[in-house]
Amino acid sequence: MGTYIVIGLIVLGVIFAIGIFNNLVKYKNQVDNAFAQIDVQLKRRYDLIPNLIEVAKGYMKHEKETLDAVIKARNSALSSFDNLNPTDASSVSNFNQAEQGLISSMGKMSFVMEDYPDLKANENMIKLHEELATTENRISFARQAFNDGVMVFNTYRQSFPQNFFAPMFGFKSDANMLEFDDKEEIKHAPKVSF
Repeated sequence: MGTYIVIGLIVLGVIFAIGIFNNLVKYKNQVDNAFAQIDVQLKRRYDLIPNLIEVAKGYMKHEKETLDAVIKARNSALSSFDNLNPTDASSVSNFNQAEQGLISSMGKMSFVMEDYPDLKANENMIKLHEELATTENRISFARQAFNDGVMVFNTYRQSFPQNFFAPMFGFKSDANMLEFDDKEEIKHAPKVSF
């Protein structure tokens, strides 16, 4: 009779551990899926920026430094994004800094564009700005969904007894949220007003 109790407790323990493992996998997959949504939108933004620069070049011949800064910031953000690992804090930090640089340079470009009414009235520029504004909104929503998923995963992984089992199952670290400095984002966010 005692052996059945021990075997029963072992079976319950194994079932419990399997449940924890399956939930860790589920929450990690939700984080990965949310990150994939950000991936799509950021690539869309990175693809729109060179088109925006090409249209602006014809009008902003004396603003080469500003346009070059946007291209450099875009390339830096793209490179940082390509190397982004959401579970590595330094990788996320590097990405956040690169994104801040891009947001800042885009804000400066928008400010300089105010001096070029013909550029602001250009049909291609209007369409590109609308697409960029839509993309920025999508990025914001995707980032929020990602951060929500990260919070759920981290909370589950850090709770007892999951925090005991998680490292044994290969979930050694928390996922990191994508956070931008809100003051900088508001200060330098690309403005779409014509």
